[in-house]
Amino acid sequence: MDCTEEMVKILFQHQHGLIITRIMSTACELGVFDLLLESGGFLSSAEIAERLDTSHMGMEKLLEACVSLKLLRMEKKDNEGFYGNTDLANLCLAKSSPKSQCQYIQFYSEFVYTCSQYLTKAVREGKHQAPLVFGTSEKNMYINISSSEERLEVFQNAMGDAWSLYGQEVISAFDLSCFHVVCDVGGGSDAFAKQYISLYPNSTVTIFDLPEVVERAKKHSVSSEEHRINFQSGGGVLLVETVLNEDRSGPLAAHIYSILVMLVLEGKERTLSEYSTLLGAAGFKDVQFKKGRHLDAVYGRKENISF
Repeated sequence: MDCTEEMVKILFQHQHGLIITRIMSTACELGVFDLLLESGGFLSSAEIAERLDTSHMGMEKLLEACVSLKLLRMEKKDNEGFYGNTDLANLCLAKSSPKSQCQYIQFYSEFVYTCSQYLTKAVREGKHQAPLVFGTSEKNMYINISSSEERLEVFQNAMGDAWSLYGQEVISAFDLSCFHVVCDVGGGSDAFAKQYISLYPNSTVTIFDLPEVVERAKKHSVSSEEHRINFQSGGGVLLVETVLNEDRSGPLAAHIYSILVMLVLEGKERTLSEYSTLLGAAGFKDVQFKKGRHLDAVYGRKENISF
């Protein structure tokens, strides 16, 4: 493949990122991956369409696209295609998987891509577009999200999906066993708390968030036997971010998140030196960093703190 062909291939992938996400979210929503996981083998497109109550033509096109995206496998028998899950689909796209990302994909498909239509305006003005995104005069994204029970549920479920996939790696980046009282600032749901307690069973996690978010978490998620909702002081902070390279050349994920933050918030992604400066100003002198496969961990601890 020459350089021009490779560049065109990359361009095609970028141009069609939206429809790729929609293909995944549609297959998740219809239950394609769950059906194939439960079947334990391969099914024909006609059988999948019948069991999921869709048109045969539409389902066949969807399945073929998923094969091209390496989400499904296809075997030919008597000139007919039979479809089965890949390992990726079983792990991340079946709703019944403990590491399912279906709700995260739904959040991107329904919310993030809707927000992206205001990106040009955000770049021109250099400020978030929350009032346009939500159709209100309220500028605070979290107030807008929490104003709708359905919207809040989608957001918190998406964050729960992300923690189920990346949480253990981030939490285990440093030895945090000395912290028996942990405060999850802006935690929303109990997704982080569950991951943390599974690794450090002798710790207590306090979730700190907006009152309405906490109330929903207490009602729908948090087990009173395991968690207490209150305020706690502490000497350590673990930041979970996608950290920019010092020369700001990447990674791509950090720049994408920075763009998304600009759309609806007033923050930004930072380099490690910028995080170190922020933490240092707040009294966190011992700053450490671990690079993850998707999310990074920045750990700061105040000096002369005993536990």
